[in-house]
Amino acid sequence: MSAANETEMGSDRAVVFGDAKKNWQWLLILGVIFITLGAVGLGRAFALTLASVLFFGVLLLIGGGIQLFESFKCKGWKSILFHVLIAILYILVGIEIIVRPMMASAVLTLLLAGGIVLVGIVRIVIAIQIRNRKNWGWPLLSGFISVLLGLIIAVKWPVSGLFVIGLFVAIELIMHGWSYIFIALAAKSALETSPAEA
Repeated sequence: MSAANETEMGSDRAVVFGDAKKNWQWLLILGVIFITLGAVGLGRAFALTLASVLFFGVLLLIGGGIQLFESFKCKGWKSILFHVLIAILYILVGIEIIVRPMMASAVLTLLLAGGIVLVGIVRIVIAIQIRNRKNWGWPLLSGFISVLLGLIIAVKWPVSGLFVIGLFVAIELIMHGWSYIFIALAAKSALETSPAEA
């Protein structure tokens, strides 16, 4: 690779990472924190499920309250009735989730299972549509895995409602943590290739 190309790549990295390359350690620490939280969550899937559902209920309650408050400032709006009804629905659902978190967890888990199956079917259809292309088998395999996972969650329902949401949140925290670690290492590499900016 020529010196000009290396200089251009270093400039591109500087644009991509900006000041992050000088503070890559903080990104690394953040990644480790997320992975640690996710690992703890894997061992406390039930508690994490309960906390996630309650948090969702609180968000609905707050969102509905804000929307209802805002509706009083929109006098004359033709769709105000629907705006109010949606706000009340958010509030009622939020209260129901907070009062009965386990039932809400079971319902959300069943909806999640259905969503995963639907996503898997869509992936399978897309794979079949591109079957004359290279590597079309990967989205097909991904689709079958998603369908299988959704069906397993549905078959294990309502027991799966006790841990699935927490399990998914824990896995997401771990994946999020690893993404930060990879970004931190890439930023560190960018810093090493441009020592003059360090």
